Amino acid sequence: MPTPSPLDNIAIVLMGPKFPENIGAAARSAWNMGLSRLIVVTDQVHDYERMTKMATHKARHLIETMEIHQDLGEALAPFAHVVATTARQGRQRILEKTPRDVVEEILPLVNDNQIAFLFGPEDRGLTNDDLKYCQLTSSIPTADFSSLNLAQAVAIHCYELHYALAYRRRSVHSAPKIASTFELEGMYQHLENSLLAIDFLQEKSHTYYMRNIRQFLGRIRLTAREANIIRGICRQFLGHHHREEKKEP
Repeated sequence: MPTPSPLDNIAIVLMGPKFPENIGAAARSAWNMGLSRLIVVTDQVHDYERMTKMATHKARHLIETMEIHQDLGEALAPFAHVVATTARQGRQRILEKTPRDVVEEILPLVNDNQIAFLFGPEDRGLTNDDLKYCQLTSSIPTADFSSLNLAQAVAIHCYELHYALAYRRRSVHSAPKIASTFELEGMYQHLENSLLAIDFLQEKSHTYYMRNIRQFLGRIRLTAREANIIRGICRQFLGHHHREEKKEP
């Protein structure tokens, strides 16, 4: 059997790709650099022959085995760390890092945690709602003309992963297993319900505060146990709050 590699814990996730050729090219780039997991989030049925033509014979199996989801949250549920790739900037977005800096930061996680690199649609990129699942944002430094296509962006990130883990043979020191997206989303829902119960979240500031809470807790890298502790506190608080409401005349 092949020797397990840290790259086995990393997946390329394509959100709403428009063209089957880009899916095939992404598969080809991933396989060339030692990555073997491809996930596509789409409600379209893409042309198989057009995908496999760009993937070429060697990466054809990635097209045959790729996971397809219609919901991004469902696709990212198993992953403990999600890196968003984007060229868009804004005050409400996570501070961008270069692909090389991102790879250096996630290296301690790859032995014991599943990592996803998330790429947005060719025409608009990732939305703020997509980014709520992400703990890091990667932006490729370019000259004045900053437009790279989807396949190129995938290739650059896959190369940086391969370069760090295989070519440079960086030693990977294990970090604790951290909470998955599924576990974090349950925690965030409990937090949101608790903050709504005390009227902390208002209509105008609801999205702003929840985005900042997600970014703050995402930087901490909570373990599953820690996320469950926060959920337990929220459950107790909500139970107490509802009992107090019933007592009111």
